[in-house]
Amino acid sequence: MGRHGWNAGARRWRLAALLGVGLVALALLVTVIGTLPGDRDDTAGTTPDGGKVHGTPAVPRATGPDVGWGFTHTRFSAGHGDPAAVARAGKLLGSRPLPQNQHIMGWGAENPEPVKGRYDFEGLDQRVDLVRATGGTPVVTLCCAPDWMKGGRPGADATDWSRAALETAPEPGHYDDFAALAATVARRYPDVRHFIVWNEFKGFWNDAENRWDYEGYTRLYNLVHRALKDVDPDIMVGGPYLVADSLDPRAEHASDTLKGPWGALDQRVLDAFDYWNRHKAGADFVVVDGSSHTRDDELLPDEFAATDKFTAVGDWVRARTGGLPLWWAEYYVEPADGADERRGWSETRRVAVQAAGMIAMVRGGAASGFYWNPQKEKGPDCAGCLWSPTGTADGGRPLPMYGLVSRFSAAFPPGTAYQDVEAVGRGLRVLADDRAVLVVNTLDRATTARVDGRRTALQAYEVRWLDR
Repeated sequence: MGRHGWNAGARRWRLAALLGVGLVALALLVTVIGTLPGDRDDTAGTTPDGGKVHGTPAVPRATGPDVGWGFTHTRFSAGHGDPAAVARAGKLLGSRPLPQNQHIMGWGAENPEPVKGRYDFEGLDQRVDLVRATGGTPVVTLCCAPDWMKGGRPGADATDWSRAALETAPEPGHYDDFAALAATVARRYPDVRHFIVWNEFKGFWNDAENRWDYEGYTRLYNLVHRALKDVDPDIMVGGPYLVADSLDPRAEHASDTLKGPWGALDQRVLDAFDYWNRHKAGADFVVVDGSSHTRDDELLPDEFAATDKFTAVGDWVRARTGGLPLWWAEYYVEPADGADERRGWSETRRVAVQAAGMIAMVRGGAASGFYWNPQKEKGPDCAGCLWSPTGTADGGRPLPMYGLVSRFSAAFPPGTAYQDVEAVGRGLRVLADDRAVLVVNTLDRATTARVDGRRTALQAYEVRWLDR
């Protein structure tokens, strides 16, 4: 999500990290986890139509439209850094494999087509190899677009990695070129079965009418959808990856129909979604993105109750899409301040609010979601990160947020039959199936509750798992 940190795949670390330390680290990772499913030679294989296959494809861990709960790789991820830290992070990811999402340009990947017909998949290859090596389910987000598709100069050395450049959509005359690039990516990685088309409507804004350019996005989406289905009809494609922004209910553009104590959705978002939904060529799953806080960073009426927005949005979307599987490509429960840094929450509180948000998404019908991992390159502290930064030798260690996301993914996979459970006590959020109960204390103090017939003492903001 751009406003939460672009983490673009700037070339300044490419030679040092990818060709030097990065390859050594990847070798150590493979030693710990097992042999990679293939090398990175472009001649490793071809598809029946002659397209390049990167490596030997892994067997997909998920073949249906839902993949479960995982995370998105950002610029600094587990595949580069200090060899010992990279190996440790790889072992961590391999111990409980998760769905892993990667963009084709930026967030750790280079410009995939710096000149028309000339490709550079080195960074993307490395990330796909990492997902394969750690047993994860790979998901690819088809964003962003090479400069020459946006009116910029061609060539890797000319690539503009600024935030503004990544927020620019392809020009309409290059929509077909972007669809062709998407098809090339799909042929290169035949074990990737799930593709998300674009990211947050970046660049698709109609200034003249002060609304989203939903006609332009839908045209691009439909071209990409058809191109991917031409590669393989079994590929699963989703969109529109709109940001479900919410406002003060009294604000201009606030929806009169989709609102609650947490605020009101921006009606322009709902209009854009409805247009895409009516005119899409098809979809195997539907993708949204959003924060529990308002655009003004307000948590209404408080940080836990604000997560009810995820349930309301999920209900609204599924009612309009015939129950298509619902994915949250990104979800945020903690506003950023002007410096785009995490606020002063303890990690215990942060994990508790995150757990409440995930419960709210499930209640809105979601079975898949991706945590945007706010990874740093170095340093001992990394608020909200899944593992400690791998830029130093002691990095790659699990952090509390990884414990929540990985346990949630394992406990509540796609197809989970959720059950009602007795929960008596103040400030509780609870989710249960026939095997486990997740309990969240939303209070800033210790409390005692009765959950599933058991007396349970909970510390302030504690997240507790109970076996059934």
